[in-house]
Amino acid sequence: MGKDYLNRIRKASQRMGYLIDDILHLSRVSKLNINKQNLDLSDMGQKIIQELQQNHPDRQVDIHIDNGLHCYGDRQLINIVLTNLLSNAWKYSAKKDQASIEFGLYDKTNKVFFIRDNGAGFDMQYMDKLFSPFQRLHGSEFEGNGIGLATVKRILDRHNGSIRAESKPGEGSCFYFSI
Repeated sequence: MGKDYLNRIRKASQRMGYLIDDILHLSRVSKLNINKQNLDLSDMGQKIIQELQQNHPDRQVDIHIDNGLHCYGDRQLINIVLTNLLSNAWKYSAKKDQASIEFGLYDKTNKVFFIRDNGAGFDMQYMDKLFSPFQRLHGSEFEGNGIGLATVKRILDRHNGSIRAESKPGEGSCFYFSI
């Protein structure tokens, strides 16, 4: 019984440590200097997907990334945006037999990009919580602590961009964003 209590205390302490790290990360993102340059989002997305595939070699995911996706932004910060969005698509489509992830250009005129998956999705009635820190729309079946999309929104706000999502439970999600 004592070992069980110690185990629970240890796990809670680890979770608290992760939350503190994430709060610090979110705070730093808000204070970093922005060094804008032309970015090849297609290449950045491919590299992120390659890393996900290397870390999960057992997963078979149909990936489509449009060629020629470019924007003007801070390389480090936009990499954080793409890493969060593509990692979420990867994570939330993990329980699908035929998982798919797509990254492309939705609106050429306004430079609106999208990342779509066919994963778990979420109920749109909770959309107002989606980009707030520590607000999770899924339970413990998916790891995470609810800081990723808040970080993405903060970075896009700093680039005078925006983000929105469309989703249906069990059918996947699509995140539309401008930089």
